[in-house]
Amino acid sequence: MTALPAAFLSAPIAHRGLHDRAAGIVENTISAARAAIEDGYGIELDLQLSADGEAMVFHDDDLARLTGRDGPVGALTAAELTATPLLDAARSEAPPSFSTLLQAAAGRAPLLIEIKRQPDDAATRALTARAVAALNDYSGPAALMSFDPVAVAAAALAAPDVPRGLVSMDYARADVEDRVPEARRADLTDMADLERLDCAFASYHWRDLPMPRTQTLREAGLPLLCWTTRSLQDDASARRHADNVTFEGYRPPR
Repeated sequence: MTALPAAFLSAPIAHRGLHDRAAGIVENTISAARAAIEDGYGIELDLQLSADGEAMVFHDDDLARLTGRDGPVGALTAAELTATPLLDAARSEAPPSFSTLLQAAAGRAPLLIEIKRQPDDAATRALTARAVAALNDYSGPAALMSFDPVAVAAAALAAPDVPRGLVSMDYARADVEDRVPEARRADLTDMADLERLDCAFASYHWRDLPMPRTQTLREAGLPLLCWTTRSLQDDASARRHADNVTFEGYRPPR
């Protein structure tokens, strides 16, 4: 296991970059990444798979919220996605490829990269492999993570030297009950795969902290990140139980 670099613990991590849609800076864009770099924050970003197998920086499965276009992200090629304008962007911007964002970041901020769960395990593994390939020529601090143990297992095989982690929450929440099989909720809540996957860190929903499992992991020395704080009050509460925050909507002290 490669340890999580200290850069991921020394400055707060901007959720999907330092975005402000009202100000024309849309999440998961080059502009949001540059804003985070300029203000001295780390960058969290999301990856989805295009129809032709490219890793694209985009959070949602569907295009509608950010582009106004109906349909899944995975139905478009990388070229089509990079030609799809984002709503409310002050500059003419479209979803960037992961490789393009890596070029823009150029090692100037730690990158916390979430591999989004895909429609099937084969697609999740394909996305992970493409992300790893893009990172091969990248020299800055980077870490891979996912809610999906399949993605983390694929990262362990393809890039054992890149720090990896599980993302989780309390799956007893009413808002996830219909989306997660009941038989899996307890294991996902407790991150039962974490040791098997030799994870270097975990990231947990801050409102669910502390959990017995997260307390045990911290006591054992595993770095615990959390997501997503949205105020200085959230920030202060979260830091009692986590080693760093992923934030949006405010500017935490650096």
